[in-house]
Amino acid sequence: MVIRWMWVKLHCALATGLVVLVCAAGLTACKPDTKAEAPIVRPVRTVTVAKSEAAEPVVMTGHLHAQNEVALAFRIGGRMIERAVNVGDQIATGQVIAKLDPENELNAQRSARASLIAAQGQLNYARNHYDRQRQLLANGHTTRARYDQAQKALQNAQAAVDNAKAQLQIATDRVGYTTLTADSAGVVTARGAEPGEVVQAGQMIVRVARQGGLDAVFDVPASVLRAAPADSHITVKLADDPDVWATGRVREVAPQADPTTRTFEVKIALDNPPPQMRLGATVIGTAMLQSAPAIEIPASALTRINRRPAVWIVDPKKHTVTLRNVELARHDPETVVVAQGLEPGDIVVTAGVQALYPGEKVRLLGWPC
Repeated sequence: MVIRWMWVKLHCALATGLVVLVCAAGLTACKPDTKAEAPIVRPVRTVTVAKSEAAEPVVMTGHLHAQNEVALAFRIGGRMIERAVNVGDQIATGQVIAKLDPENELNAQRSARASLIAAQGQLNYARNHYDRQRQLLANGHTTRARYDQAQKALQNAQAAVDNAKAQLQIATDRVGYTTLTADSAGVVTARGAEPGEVVQAGQMIVRVARQGGLDAVFDVPASVLRAAPADSHITVKLADDPDVWATGRVREVAPQADPTTRTFEVKIALDNPPPQMRLGATVIGTAMLQSAPAIEIPASALTRINRRPAVWIVDPKKHTVTLRNVELARHDPETVVVAQGLEPGDIVVTAGVQALYPGEKVRLLGWPC
């Protein structure tokens, strides 16, 4: 009985093994033949390194000023009775700015006019007397001495008339000086006296920024002045609205540094500034400084290895990539300037740098496969 049970168990095991072999053979027969896949050649964008003149930007903060600003003042002293403008007012050429009390000057004008009339009367008398003496001398009825005296009196009277005319002109001018007018259009930026005050000759009454020119004024270090091109373009933008901008050129450089800051005042004449650029506004100026030739590559080419900046270099014969550390001179969001690590002619990968690995075969976009 035991022998029969063992025979049955052996028979079942053989049957099970036979079934497994048949199924394995069937699966093997159904599987399609596959070939080894070729490695994928990754396409990359590259740039060939070359040295170029790298322009280094410098950014400065300044303010807008009028190119021509003048302090208007009376030529004579007196009590100011009127000031017709205030800070911020637009003025036109010939517009009345302020007035002095003209009473004293009018009295002096009247006195000068009366003196002229008196001198003219003396001149008429002296001329008539001279004419009589000249006729009498011609007829032999007077002496040469009396004739000379009449001639001298005529000359003195003529000089007195000339002097009286000059005095009247001076008095008339002083009457005109009691009214202060604008010699050009502009805007009032400051005032120096109020109505009722007694002002002196030359004392500033108002300060006017003349129309026709706008400067951006910056305090610039000497090192920047030395590196700046002789005829450089400067871009000036409003600090609170960079969309408002204008370009300009250097108009004036202070010959001496400020004793406190040791910087030089530089005035940039703006070309056709927009109306949004008002006097006193804070502006940001950007200029490009000259520097030695350098290697410049796109910022997208940078990666890191050993905690240092690096780039992928393409072997032009094998078309494989290797990772190389570089040292940067400066960088901005778009480009970097490499100080060491690259040589002219090197091929640098500029896109897809994070997906590469050393020795990987690549295809340069734009090159034949």
